[in-house]
Amino acid sequence: MSEKNDVNDFAREIIEFQKRNDLTDTDMALNSHVSVEHIHNIKAMREVPEPDIVSSLRDYMLHKPNGK
Repeated sequence: MSEKNDVNDFAREIIEFQKRNDLTDTDMALNSHVSVEHIHNIKAMREVPEPDIVSSLRDYMLHKPNGK
């Protein structure tokens, strides 16, 4: 799979997670410790995220506590 497809899939994963949990990009940024700019750029497919950013976002999505 190409890098662009990987970014596209990850962007969709973030968007779906936010919809399911009623989260804004700001909520995601504050809780995952990833800047809101990175989240915007990943979702807009303007940025190929570094592995540590992917790891931080995935960790938050896997272990998100109740509430925001």
